[in-house]
Amino acid sequence: MARPKILVMILAGGKGGRLGVLTEERAKPAMPFAGSYRLIDFALSNCVHSKLSDIWVIEQYQLHSLNDHLANGRPWDLDRTYGGLQVLPPFTGLSGRDKPELSRGNADALCRHRHLIRDFAPDLLLCLSADHVYRLDFRDVLDRHRETGAAALTMVTTRVPLAEASRFGVVEVDAEDTEGRVTRFDYKPEKPESDRVTTEVFVYDAPTLLKELDRLAEDDRELGDFGDELLPGLVEQGGVFEYPLDGYWRDVGTVESYWQGHMDLLEPEPALALDDPAWPILTYGAQRLPARIRRGAEIAESLVSPGCVVAGRVIRSVLSPGVRVEEGAEVLDSVLLHDVKVGAGARVERAIVDDRAEVEPGARVKGEGDEIALVARRARVEAA
Repeated sequence: MARPKILVMILAGGKGGRLGVLTEERAKPAMPFAGSYRLIDFALSNCVHSKLSDIWVIEQYQLHSLNDHLANGRPWDLDRTYGGLQVLPPFTGLSGRDKPELSRGNADALCRHRHLIRDFAPDLLLCLSADHVYRLDFRDVLDRHRETGAAALTMVTTRVPLAEASRFGVVEVDAEDTEGRVTRFDYKPEKPESDRVTTEVFVYDAPTLLKELDRLAEDDRELGDFGDELLPGLVEQGGVFEYPLDGYWRDVGTVESYWQGHMDLLEPEPALALDDPAWPILTYGAQRLPARIRRGAEIAESLVSPGCVVAGRVIRSVLSPGVRVEEGAEVLDSVLLHDVKVGAGARVERAIVDDRAEVEPGARVKGEGDEIALVARRARVEAA
């Protein structure tokens, strides 16, 4: 049997407004994670380790911050003459036939590029978001798609606490169907009836997808997100199956989930191993000296990146490259991004501090209750 022709499309154009000031000057997929990485590294690394090499990245918001990191695909060995990484810049289509606009949602972005997909002529389209943290061999999903004979779509699902399910597309499957046929899809329902949600990893039958996109676009409507019309329509037509993901998966698209994703890494036995030699997370970044730990410093249950200088106390926190924690300063339950400076005697607790911000000597930054404190890029926090 001939191998199917597979195209990967990573949707990396969203604004990421739920991350507040953290995405005012950068694309969400370019957000740092775990000190050394960026969010898009997870999708790209999973693709490379799954032996998939035709990868297109759709950009839109703050694309320069993302392009600087992608580096033409070099960190993932995707800088090739044929195939490899291809970046699709913002595509201006016609809305209302006379007003050029950018895409409004991931389904709309896919629809606007359907002429390029049709020219490439894939058999299967693997569609990914660029802001989730997980490990997955996509070959297993592709195999399941073929084994079930899915006429339209295989969606990767996971379980989340029911209270959080309203943030996602909620899926129901036929309990008597051993192959996991999807019978219902609700997009971000106010009162979800199931804790089974999509991970935004989708394997589409490409001809079926293109036909459906053509149908939906007949009157030049904006299609919005996958969950607005595209996925509900395909589920209603039949031929949609699930692939359950049993391992770690986290959507880090909110301040709370981004912070919690870092705290997950600090557990004694993290559910996701980023240093697995069989499946390393590949990235692009400047080389820095190893971290320097001054006499009298205290560090526990933390990740300290290269280029850091620590003279104070760091407990259950993640320090990105170049962070400085001066003598007498305390950093507790926090995430500090690149080149942050915490002055002598300052205290940062339950917070996310963005690039090159400075917490001046004696200043205080603390999240209250369940809230996570945010400090914007290049901001200065003065002592009261």
